[in-house]
Amino acid sequence: MEHEQTIPEQRKQEENAPEPGTPDAAADAAPDAAQPGPRRRGGGRTVLLIAGAAVLGVLAGTITGYAIQYDREPTPLAPLAQAHLVAPKALAPDEATTNKTINANRWHKTDDDLAKLLIEAPGGAKKEGSGYITPDFLALDFEHPDRAVRNFAATGLRRAASANWSQDDRIFVEVTLLQFNNRSGAEDYQSDQSRYMPEKKYAGNDGVAIDGLPSSLGHVWVYSEADEKPGYLPLRSAHAIARRGDLVLEIHYVNNQGKIAEGDVMELAKRQLERL
Repeated sequence: MEHEQTIPEQRKQEENAPEPGTPDAAADAAPDAAQPGPRRRGGGRTVLLIAGAAVLGVLAGTITGYAIQYDREPTPLAPLAQAHLVAPKALAPDEATTNKTINANRWHKTDDDLAKLLIEAPGGAKKEGSGYITPDFLALDFEHPDRAVRNFAATGLRRAASANWSQDDRIFVEVTLLQFNNRSGAEDYQSDQSRYMPEKKYAGNDGVAIDGLPSSLGHVWVYSEADEKPGYLPLRSAHAIARRGDLVLEIHYVNNQGKIAEGDVMELAKRQLERL
């Protein structure tokens, strides 16, 4: 399913190298031979002689003290007040230390492996693939992939994962999770994708809110008209978009041999949201 979005232009970063002709550039370009050589320390050899005499004096005192202590009986050390100190038990062995254990008080379920949070295909379905996808691959679903990639960078797309399956060679489903660096990026993406869905070119209707969610956080659209082309079976489509925190859920549902029940798409969306 192709999408259309407004893509913000990114600014180019300026280089920090000095401009030719500036004092800094001239200094960098000057050969080492032009730089002044190291200077001698004041006093020269006299300072070295004084330092050598001081070292010899310290060494002689150390040898004398060692000779005196050598003939004395060793003095036993006082016993410890507590022979066996109790140390707290480690929460986890060193080899088990992870980003999750370090940030235990701030860790959220969605910080785990995103691909493992995807719902499983229903029984009898043929799995087409599941796992992480790159922004470049995700952008291929958009009308202008280059703009989509720039938008992903502008909104702070952190990672994305998807699962695909088919049933009886007539129903094809794709479930995608997109995680952003913050809630703001997820909200921008969700609102942009939801805004154009009522247009005739897409669903052609206002859709319905997902059960248990405010209408601003999730909708399901079953397209009003089938996509018909000569030589092809008519395709009927449905689309679900929902947001939870910094995650956006998208479901693309296609049936090439019949109508789509709104409840079927709604159930998939609810199942996926429960896993988050």
